[in-house]
Amino acid sequence: MRLIVFFDLPVQTPRQRKNYARFRHFLEKNGYLMMQESVYSKLALTDRIAAGLVLKLKENRPPEGLVQVLKITERQYSTIDCIVGAARKGFELEDTSSLVVL
Repeated sequence: MRLIVFFDLPVQTPRQRKNYARFRHFLEKNGYLMMQESVYSKLALTDRIAAGLVLKLKENRPPEGLVQVLKITERQYSTIDCIVGAARKGFELEDTSSLVVL
């Protein structure tokens, strides 16, 4: 399964910007990958691991703002459609023959 973390944090004051940066660094340090700005995801092998990850997110959330977590299966995640404005060379996979699954 996969956890997708969405967050909307205030950044008007220096303290809020510091809290925002601290939360982003927490996510990156703990293996979350950025999908887009303020959206990160992480693979969780079991429900128990996912529950522990959610608990860690709650412990490290900033004092202000909104943090949401969506738990989905890998099958659901694999149906994601990436729609981009301008086509970039090498962005889309032509086939999955060279894809390595860890």
